[in-house]
Amino acid sequence: MPRQPRSSDFEANLQLAIIPPLADQPSVNVLIFFHGLGDTKDSFAQLAQQLKLPETVCICLQAPSPLPFDLGGFHWGDDITFDQLTETMDYDTGFEKSYRIISQEIVEKVLLGKCEYNPRNILFFGFGQGGMAAIAATLIFKNELGGVVSIGGPLPSSLLGTNNDNESKNQTPIIVLGGASGSLITQSALTSLKRVFNAVEYVKWPREGDGMPRNREEMIPVMKFLARRLQSKSGVPQDATEVI
Repeated sequence: MPRQPRSSDFEANLQLAIIPPLADQPSVNVLIFFHGLGDTKDSFAQLAQQLKLPETVCICLQAPSPLPFDLGGFHWGDDITFDQLTETMDYDTGFEKSYRIISQEIVEKVLLGKCEYNPRNILFFGFGQGGMAAIAATLIFKNELGGVVSIGGPLPSSLLGTNNDNESKNQTPIIVLGGASGSLITQSALTSLKRVFNAVEYVKWPREGDGMPRNREEMIPVMKFLARRLQSKSGVPQDATEVI
């Protein structure tokens, strides 16, 4: 049985929140959350507490770089650029710094090394730019991870040239979700994901944009995916899919 991670296991410069499983439950799984562009770890820490996933310890990681100009919040990119047409910050500015932190300092050094988790029991959950960082980090691992949930986060452009045959595709299953219009999860984005991942599930919400789920109906596909991929030593509680 793996040991539940502690804050002292991680480098002091990493900002994170650890939400343990319900009382007296073993931490069989680890679910790592990656917030969106300009946010902090705190919003997903609240979500992790609300989900009450059985036998799962949640780690809410804060992006490594603060936004400039005292804007508040943090980002996962290697740089900050602005779209000249929309005058908004670009989501896709490279993720080398972030995916090395995720893969080496979080997963390999602590979860696999110190805590002795099986890669199959480690899952990622990202929103927007955080979803892109999670996808980029997943592709580093040759072993199958538990899964990736990406809301509005496509494959980063730096990885678009990757074109694997069926035998060498990444075996970690992913679910991507986005709105019916105004979404970064386009048909082209799905095609790119299917070139590098063996199992890609897509959920198109009947609304505009890629915001977080607004209600139980929009959250149900995520919870069903997690229910399939999270492992249990004692069974899944009947109300495990409820979201406050």
